[in-house]
Amino acid sequence: SHGNFIDASYRRICAKPGWRKRLEKAHTAKQQARPSGPDEERRGWCELDSASSSDALLMNIFCYPRVLARPDLPALLGVDRGLIPEFGYRATATKIRKLTDRTEIDMRLGNLFVEAKLTETGFQGAPLRLIERYTAFDEVFDRDSLDTTSAGIASYQLLRGVLAAHAEDASFCVFCDARRPDLIAAWYAVMCAVRSYELRARLRLVTWQEIASTVPLPLRKFLATKYGIAAG
Repeated sequence: SHGNFIDASYRRICAKPGWRKRLEKAHTAKQQARPSGPDEERRGWCELDSASSSDALLMNIFCYPRVLARPDLPALLGVDRGLIPEFGYRATATKIRKLTDRTEIDMRLGNLFVEAKLTETGFQGAPLRLIERYTAFDEVFDRDSLDTTSAGIASYQLLRGVLAAHAEDASFCVFCDARRPDLIAAWYAVMCAVRSYELRARLRLVTWQEIASTVPLPLRKFLATKYGIAAG
């Protein structure tokens, strides 16, 4: 067992090497934090050990036995039943000078890319020059419609996700909490800046509450107890 996972999901994660490797993902703040005990000292501080990890929440749900074999969750996401999720998928988008960006997507489910958010204060921004390095930037986005300031451009990671979906002819969905209207508004602002109606139709938002309403009862109770995510 693992204190951050429901047992049924954790057993499946440990049994599948590709999923188990995700448990070793280093926490982004590990350099600023001290481990709390000898086990963490030995193993290092990992992202999925955090109670607020969106990656852990994602794996709790999508590694649960038969959750994708049932019709409800695949129907909500618009994917086929029985797909095997891939976590930390490296998508491809082309930059200038024929460089290739390997944007990490939180989860790939068939032809669907997923960006998962839980307790983040907002979507990461970046200097405008970083997003201008992508060859398809002006083809995909109306830059005048994007939220830009003298400091740079907002929602950089969402823009990269859309560019990756464009490059691989995939769909892109953001999972976030229904109680975070700021994140929802930021994602809709990005979608509205997409030039192509066909690509825009492949961009979606799904809340954790909507997902909770589709999963088996033991998992639903776990999500409500651990994360305060009640089916809605």
